[in-house]
Amino acid sequence: MYERDWDVLVLLDACRVDLLEEVADEYSFLDDPQMLTSVGSSSIEWLENTFVDEYTHEMGETAYITGNPFSKRVLSTEDLLVLDEVWRYEWDEKRGTIPARAITDRAITAGRENDCERLIIHYMQPHFPSVPEPLSDGMNAETLGDGEGWDSPWHRLQRGELDQETLWSSYRENLRYVLDDVTLLLENLDAETVVISADHGNAAGEFGVYGHPKVPLKPIRNVPWYETTANDTESYVPEREIGVDQGKIEEKLGALGYL
Repeated sequence: MYERDWDVLVLLDACRVDLLEEVADEYSFLDDPQMLTSVGSSSIEWLENTFVDEYTHEMGETAYITGNPFSKRVLSTEDLLVLDEVWRYEWDEKRGTIPARAITDRAITAGRENDCERLIIHYMQPHFPSVPEPLSDGMNAETLGDGEGWDSPWHRLQRGELDQETLWSSYRENLRYVLDDVTLLLENLDAETVVISADHGNAAGEFGVYGHPKVPLKPIRNVPWYETTANDTESYVPEREIGVDQGKIEEKLGALGYL
């Protein structure tokens, strides 16, 4: 990613190229479809192959706002200008994921209050479980971040407990759910070049593979790449605390038992 030109990178976790193409005409900022090959088949591989020593300088100028618990296995606050692991304090235990709005709020705050050269915003959607149409129990942030799997809808599809149409509908609605928040984000950030992409995709039965195991299949490794711009109209004030510094974040995490 650091070899490309962008100011803000929006990652839609586990988003297939063809899934985004299905809804692209519903969103004005998705009007220039491109594609590239990701450096990983999973979130942990993407993290390990993106945040490397070669880009230490660039990382020092980057704010990373993430809802993905795998960050704890790769990154520390010393690695980046800002590391805001929103999943640590905004995880929705009932849904078993982190709502998009929590990421949007923290990203808008970071964009307005931090002098960063690059901003990476990592949403968990459209990764299952789907917020609008859940098809399985949710994930646990701690066990997921430790690399333990969960019984996702992809596994249920593989076992024949779900049909393809039902799963795809849930997957697509979860993408619309997060793209509605991306719309709000783009209206409340200033950035000349914003990229909408993904860390990896998903396999839907191609070559007998489902989900995103660490295999180099095109449906998993090919990710979308849409370039747009953002203009802060100041039409929205984030609901989460504005300007929480790292000390306060650590205090909050300590109270929750994470430190």
